[in-house]
Amino acid sequence: MSIFINTMSKKLLSPLSLAWLTLMAAIACEIVGTSFMAVAARSGAYQGYLLMAGALALSYYLLSLALRAISVGVAYAVWEGLGLIGLTVVSVWLFGEKLVAQELLGLGLALLGLACVTLGETHDEVAA
Repeated sequence: MSIFINTMSKKLLSPLSLAWLTLMAAIACEIVGTSFMAVAARSGAYQGYLLMAGALALSYYLLSLALRAISVGVAYAVWEGLGLIGLTVVSVWLFGEKLVAQELLGLGLALLGLACVTLGETHDEVAA
């Protein structure tokens, strides 16, 4: 049992796993920052722009950290694609925006493209 736990903890805490977790945090910050931009643009409150700038700066920083283990093309595609999909969900949920069938199809194709890009990436062993 302890061998199983040791193996799982090494896989969960691998540089690649941590990079993917960091990338997911970057995506969350991008969604939050862009949502604040929409709120600020609609309300005219400058505080929303300050929160937007902070969240987007943190997003780019976290993205740069993820690039230590994930190739830049894959990381950026996933960051942008999942950010787009996440922001679309937020805009429908919080802002009451509506999607037509063509937009839903486009989002589905984007998700399919992200899966293809991500699954096509290979990782060499990290040199010690």
